[in-house]
Amino acid sequence: MRHRTVSARRNRGFTLVELLVVLAILGLLAGLVGPRVLGQLGGAKSKSAVVQIRDLEQAAELFKLDVGRFPTTQEGLAALVSAPPAAAGWNGSYLRKGLPNDPWGNAYHYESPGRNGDIDIYTLGADNAPGGDGENADIGSWQ
Repeated sequence: MRHRTVSARRNRGFTLVELLVVLAILGLLAGLVGPRVLGQLGGAKSKSAVVQIRDLEQAAELFKLDVGRFPTTQEGLAALVSAPPAAAGWNGSYLRKGLPNDPWGNAYHYESPGRNGDIDIYTLGADNAPGGDGENADIGSWQ
């Protein structure tokens, strides 16, 4: 009979209090770990934008080698994918996968001549507005 009581206790499962304690512990862990994980995700988007801008700069340099000049502001980054009318010597497409958007889904901005060099390629960050900090900061070829 003693054997049946021990066996019956094992098969009963968890009490409501035990489940609530486990859920509370999981909630505390999610509250502590969640913001750190989300913070890393934001940093990854900024780093990805820097890498994409470097790739766009290299493609613009190749354009310059073939055509003898950088694309104009009016031609924009689209000149790296399809030949503009006034680009004798164009030998592209200079971007294998087409023109990318920034990690937040917005188009990259391009100026030639740039305010910070021959060309400026930049993104306005998550808010797509000039200025800002953190995720909303501008990221450009001048960095």
